[in-house]
Amino acid sequence: MPPTPIKTQAFLGNLPMFSEMSPAELDRVAAGTHPVHAQKGETVCHTGDPCEGFHVVVYGQVKLGFTSPQGVEKVIEIVRPGQSFGEALMFLDKPYIVYAQALADSMLLHVAKQVVFEELARDPSFARRMLSGLSRRLHGLVRDVEAYTLRSGAERVIGYLLAELPELSDDQARPEVNLSPGKNVIASRLNMTPEHFSRILHELAANGLIEIDNRIVRILDLARLRGDAAQA
Repeated sequence: MPPTPIKTQAFLGNLPMFSEMSPAELDRVAAGTHPVHAQKGETVCHTGDPCEGFHVVVYGQVKLGFTSPQGVEKVIEIVRPGQSFGEALMFLDKPYIVYAQALADSMLLHVAKQVVFEELARDPSFARRMLSGLSRRLHGLVRDVEAYTLRSGAERVIGYLLAELPELSDDQARPEVNLSPGKNVIASRLNMTPEHFSRILHELAANGLIEIDNRIVRILDLARLRGDAAQA
C-alpha cells in the first residue's frame, strides 16, 4: 500500500519553529523539503554520513544511538512525531555522530540546510525559534546525565512511565503506557540492562503500582507512582 501523502506546508506550519511563518515562507521551506519513508528496522542515517539538513518525524518512531567497539548499543533518544533531529550537526557542518533507525514504519521530512540558512538570513525570529529548540534538546541531555548519575533505576523507570502517559480523560481510571519501542531500546535509553528494566517493572507490579500485559503497562495507582517520583 503506497504511503499517504501529506501537505508539507501544513505539517511544517504546525511545528513550533515554523508556526509563525507566512504561507510564502512556508512555501520556500517546503520547496527544500522532501519525504523520507523508512520501514521498521531500516536505517535513516548512518554514523559518519554527511548532515545536509535535519529530519522531522511525521509518524512512527526513530531511535538515535551508537554502537561501542565491543558491539554494545547505546540509545541516546527516541524521536517521536513532531520531533526533530540533526539541527546541531547541520550548523556545525559535521557528519552524524549517531545513527538513526526506524522503530516502526515511519515517515520523516528532511529539510535541507540551504533553505534553513536562507530563512535564517531573512528572519531573525526564526533563528530564535531554532535556538529555543536546540536549548530544549541540551536541557534534555543535561537531565539525562542527572538521571544516570543521581537517580536509582526504579526512579528512572517511574520517570519514563510518567513522561509517556497520554493525556488523561476524566473516566480513565487506569491509564496505559505502550512500550512500543521495545524493552531493550527503552532499557538502553535509561542506561540499564534489559534484565534490570524488567525486574523493576515486576517490582512495581508486585507493589500494586502497575499491571503488565505484554508491551502494555497499565497504571493502577497513579497517585502513589507520582509520589514515588516526587520523593526522588
